Amino acid sequence: MLVTLCSGSSELRVNYYSTSCPNAESIIKEEVQKLYEEHGNTAVSWVRNLFHDCMVQSCDASLLLETSAVNGINTEKTDIRNFGMRNFKYVNTIKQALETKCPSTVSCADIIALSARDGAKMLGGPYIEMKTGRRDSRQSYATMVQKFIPNHNSSSSLLLSTFKSIGIDVQEAVAILGAHSVGRVHCVNLVNRLYPKVDPTIDPAYATYLKQRCPSPNPNPSDVVYSRFDRETPMILDNMYYKNLLNHKGLLIIDQELASNPITLPYVKKMAVDNKYFHDQFSKAMILLSENKPLTGTQGEIRKDCRFVNSKI
Repeated sequence: MLVTLCSGSSELRVNYYSTSCPNAESIIKEEVQKLYEEHGNTAVSWVRNLFHDCMVQSCDASLLLETSAVNGINTEKTDIRNFGMRNFKYVNTIKQALETKCPSTVSCADIIALSARDGAKMLGGPYIEMKTGRRDSRQSYATMVQKFIPNHNSSSSLLLSTFKSIGIDVQEAVAILGAHSVGRVHCVNLVNRLYPKVDPTIDPAYATYLKQRCPSPNPNPSDVVYSRFDRETPMILDNMYYKNLLNHKGLLIIDQELASNPITLPYVKKMAVDNKYFHDQFSKAMILLSENKPLTGTQGEIRKDCRFVNSKI
């Protein structure tokens, strides 16, 4: 499985910045903590960022780049598969804190990885030992987003195939979907299961609740209308997600199919009764994801501003 990962992952190591910026990881953790206290949903965003960046080509912070005609960059952020992604601006808050102490040293790609680690822990998830040493891409991969980021209506077989392409196996794929135990979904991505008729795989009482959250079959994407993935423990990264799936309360089709696919169902059942098992597999999956074809050594660059590639001198 690991052979599918680029050899660049072998150049990553724990405490990469121990000499060049000894307090890098503590600075990131402090900033993540401060932002969590001010805006609790940032912790969810950090976990999402890792997935949406690392699934597309590599873990290289290409997700954070803004469109720039000068550099020929089209942002990945505005792709429909990244709809609902938020709090990008706070990545630069962390970056600025690092630049003050260690200019041009810590990559935006490592900020994505380490903030995901710290965000997951603040949400009650496991502590995940992340290697560092990633460098930042000088290009965007906007044309590749839809190939690697599954649609909310994608089949579980397509989901598993996509994860397999980057070295994540079935149980790890089921575990990484457990990130859907926290956060929320805009009604735009839900109404196809509710209108014109309710998806028969949804628990009837849950469907009634969802219709209250999303009363229109044509919600305005700019309106704040949403439902949380998990009503029981909405901001805790735990195995309630899997219990919900077994009770036909999966929010998206891509979630609920995990409980109907005979390949994934055994893992759903096991994670539903064993939170430690879920956390262990989630940790493994996050590490594999975070080490997907990173840029290392002299590849790429260390951006000064995570939104833009560095100016060429």
